[in-house]
Amino acid sequence: MRFRWSRDVPDEARSFRVNRDRAGRWHVCFAVIPPPVEGPGTGAVVGVDRGVAVSAALSTGELSSVPGLRDSEAERLGRLQRRLARAQRGSNRRRRIKTAIARLKARQTDRRKDWVEKTSTDLARRFDLIRVEDLKIGAMVRSARGTIAAPGVNVRAKTGLNRSIHAAGWGHLAIRLEHKAAGRVEKINPAYTSQTCHACGHCAADNRESQTVFRCRACGHVDHADVNAAKNIAAGRAVTCLPRPTDPDRPPVRGALQPLGGALNREPQPVLSSA
Repeated sequence: MRFRWSRDVPDEARSFRVNRDRAGRWHVCFAVIPPPVEGPGTGAVVGVDRGVAVSAALSTGELSSVPGLRDSEAERLGRLQRRLARAQRGSNRRRRIKTAIARLKARQTDRRKDWVEKTSTDLARRFDLIRVEDLKIGAMVRSARGTIAAPGVNVRAKTGLNRSIHAAGWGHLAIRLEHKAAGRVEKINPAYTSQTCHACGHCAADNRESQTVFRCRACGHVDHADVNAAKNIAAGRAVTCLPRPTDPDRPPVRGALQPLGGALNREPQPVLSSA
């Protein structure tokens, strides 16, 4: 069988797998474990805030999003889905339409995987320590449909949010970072990182003026909302508006920065910020 080499196969490859995806494409996959990517050795630290509008916001001020379908492709996908709804089940027409939809979906998936690979490699090469949010993605994308006895609310909106989270590649990016920057990825408690000012530490829900604008009500600091959260993540400290565990009788302190346990109880390292 003839096939096209998409890349050079390392000498340590000893097995392979032939599979066919839902778009009808055949692939030959060789099993190889690549070595981790070497860091720059400069002690540079970066925080990564993952979102829906912006897939990855860095504490350096950089914003990056997963490339999706183009407008013409999205329009064609909508037409195909409407045709699929009218096609008779089990017909050849329905099978052809489903294959065409699968090809567009596969194109979208390929672009997301390509973005994840390039972004994770770039971060592993530029920074010695990468800090990301410790997100429970499985719980976040759980269906809100509920049961017959207790039906859910805002089911359609929650379904759209779940699709956006999957399309942003949150989990895949964190996994590839752990593969490429082995031992150099730390997961930070995401509590209140999007509501706390990185400049003064003031914590309030009103600080996040909109999806993109962060304006501190205490000091007036203005920044991109996702970048401000990424800077809090890069600091390696969880932001809390609750009493500290060591003093349960202490009243809530707004804007207090509380270090995490374990490996994060060391001295803060320098964090790169945008110019």
